[in-house]
Amino acid sequence: MVNSIPGVVTKSTGSWYDVRKVNGETVACRLRGKFRLKGSKNTNPVVVGDHVRFIVEADQSGYITEIAPRKNYIDRKSTKLSKINHLIAANIDLVFLVVTLREPRSSLGFINRFLIAAEGFRIPSVLIFNKMDIYDEEEKGILKKIEDMYRGIGYETMRCSTVTGEGIEEIGEKMQNKVSLFSGHSGVGKSAIINTIFPHLNLKIGEISSYHQKGKHTTTFAQMFPTEEDGFIIDTPGIKEFGLIQYSKEEIRDYFPEIRKYNNCCRFNNCLHIHEPGCAVIQAVEEGKIPISRYHNYLAILQDEDLKIEDWELE
Repeated sequence: MVNSIPGVVTKSTGSWYDVRKVNGETVACRLRGKFRLKGSKNTNPVVVGDHVRFIVEADQSGYITEIAPRKNYIDRKSTKLSKINHLIAANIDLVFLVVTLREPRSSLGFINRFLIAAEGFRIPSVLIFNKMDIYDEEEKGILKKIEDMYRGIGYETMRCSTVTGEGIEEIGEKMQNKVSLFSGHSGVGKSAIINTIFPHLNLKIGEISSYHQKGKHTTTFAQMFPTEEDGFIIDTPGIKEFGLIQYSKEEIRDYFPEIRKYNNCCRFNNCLHIHEPGCAVIQAVEEGKIPISRYHNYLAILQDEDLKIEDWELE
C-alpha cells in the first residue's frame, strides 16, 4: 500500500489544490469524487489552511486522501446557495479585518457579521483601519468614535497606511509565528498591506472603480504564503457581503461580547433581548452601555435581514 504524505493546503482553485509538504515543496492535488461529496454541506470541502494527507501519482500530481480535524475556520453563506456554507480558510491563529471609511466604504453590518464568524471559534480579531492618508479631519473624528466603540467591546484596532507607513511595522510584529488571515471588501488594501510588509510576495493589487467607489476583484482564490517570521499569511478574495448561516439565535446572542456579559442578568434564561420583560441587555442599551448600532445590527441578524446598516451611526 502506498504511504500518504502530510501537507497543508496553500491554494484552492475549486478543482485543484496546492499542498505544501513539510520540506516546502508544493504538489498539485485533486479530490476524488466520492470523497468530495461525502457528507459535505459546503461549496468547498477542502480549504486553504487545511492539514491533509495525500498520495503522489505517476505524473507527480496527487490526490487528497484525508483531512485532519480543524481547530477552527471562517465561513459565510454561499451567495448562490442560501443554505450552503462557503469556507474561507481553516486553522487560523489571528484574523485581520481590513476596513475603510471610503474608497470603498466598509459597513458596520459587514464588520459585525465577520466578527461573529470569528467569535464562533474565539479566533482573535484585529480591525485594521486602512488608508489613513486619505481621511480629512472630520473623517478622523468619525474614526475615533468607531475605534472607541470596538475597543470598548474588547476588540483591538489599528490604523494603517501603505503610503505613509503608519502601522505597517506593528502589523508585521503581530503576525510573527502565526497563521494570519487577511479579509475585507475588495479594494480596501489587503494585498497592498501584505506587499508592504513582505515585498517578495508581490501580490497583485487592484484598483477602485471611480463610478461605484468599490474595489475590483484581484485575488480570485484564497491563498496561503509562508512569511520570513516562521508564519503564514492567508490572503482572501474581497467579500461584498457576509451572510451567516449555521448559527442559532442563542449562538448569535453569545457572539456579541458586550451582549454576552448580560446574558445571565435577564429575568428569563432564554431571553433573546428583543422585547422580553426584565431584559438586562435592553436596559444596558438604554443606558448607553451597549452601542445602539451594534444592538440594531444584532436584531437585524436575528431577523436575517440584508446588510443595510451602511452609515456610521454610533449613538
